[in-house]
Amino acid sequence: MKRTALDHWIEKTEALPNITREGLEALQLQRLNETLARLKQRGGFYRDYPEKLESLSDLQKLPFTTADDLAAYPGKFLLTSQSEVSRVISGATSGTTGPAKRVFYTAADTEYTIGFFAAGISEMLSAGEKCFIAFPFTGPFGLGDLIAKAVERLGGIPIRAGFGQTWEEMIGLVQQTLPETYIGFPVTLLSLSRIYGEDFPIKRALVSGDACPAGVMAELEKALGTKLYPHYGSRECGLGGAVTCPAFEGMHLRENHIIPEIIDEQGNVLPDGQFGELVITTIGADAMPLIRYRTGDFTRILPKCPCGGITIRIDTVSRREGDVSMEALDSALFRIPAFVDYQASFDGQLNIAARTLDAGLEEKIFDVAKGLYSNMKISVYTALFRPSDCPMYLGKRHIIRK
Repeated sequence: MKRTALDHWIEKTEALPNITREGLEALQLQRLNETLARLKQRGGFYRDYPEKLESLSDLQKLPFTTADDLAAYPGKFLLTSQSEVSRVISGATSGTTGPAKRVFYTAADTEYTIGFFAAGISEMLSAGEKCFIAFPFTGPFGLGDLIAKAVERLGGIPIRAGFGQTWEEMIGLVQQTLPETYIGFPVTLLSLSRIYGEDFPIKRALVSGDACPAGVMAELEKALGTKLYPHYGSRECGLGGAVTCPAFEGMHLRENHIIPEIIDEQGNVLPDGQFGELVITTIGADAMPLIRYRTGDFTRILPKCPCGGITIRIDTVSRREGDVSMEALDSALFRIPAFVDYQASFDGQLNIAARTLDAGLEEKIFDVAKGLYSNMKISVYTALFRPSDCPMYLGKRHIIRK
């Protein structure tokens, strides 16, 4: 099996002739200390942190950074002048109930993100192929635009589908352009494939922006006839964080720019293989590096990859959702073949409003949901899919709590 493209990108980006685990960790410690020195000089949020650490393990002695910190003191995290900032992402992410956050990026930050995206996308896209990008296009440094730039660097043709159109508009664009590959939310792709029916042209996909639970992944891989390339990213890690290689066993982390830790509920660092909350230290960020940021995402660190790559891999990422899980519902409900989309709300009772290709699926949907939550009151409403409908979530899928 060939080495992951991420290894080659790190070697090129960091001018490393041959990447090794020891060399990568030495680079991480060097870059961590450079970051700490910058933070100390800035005198902002991290003014009381040490200027230098003797080892990567010493990182565990430092306090955590939280989403509340970012919301309360956004200006205290910025290391560059406002004139050097090329992009600001502000506001709470879809499905997040926490405070609004502001994350800053320079042109150097976005350039690294494009390079990382290109490395991951290159595993599934060849020059001359078209790529359907179902993410928002919000400007020259928005997520959709950065992905399009990465596709163009590989000699591919980006189809700027955006997000929020009706199913009819998206299906029309697929019919018009016949893209071979796709980048976007996983459920959107599954719904597209079911609405389109036979001869769906998309054969490979990098899915991101939301969880891709086992049931959704299985149905997508069946529809496409191939394995998926899941990606993990967040605004705090520069939009691009970890991506799947052709071994299809976990996601390789962008370790030249991110140091990961997995912690338990008490904040103790867990050994590899145990599930916990992902904590990141963004040593590659120019505008706004973060030290031990608690992401609120849950995963684990996997053993060495069969591809031979040296970067750490993380497992499927999930969020803690309380008494009802959107990921569990997605995984179960989308195994129903004629199921297109739905919205879920909870007010002491689980309410499911679904769009289907066939009539008469209420009882089936109820039974599937009841199999997950046997002691919960559940109501199901269904309507036949209409081409004029839009996806029922314009962002991350989540339980609407009333």
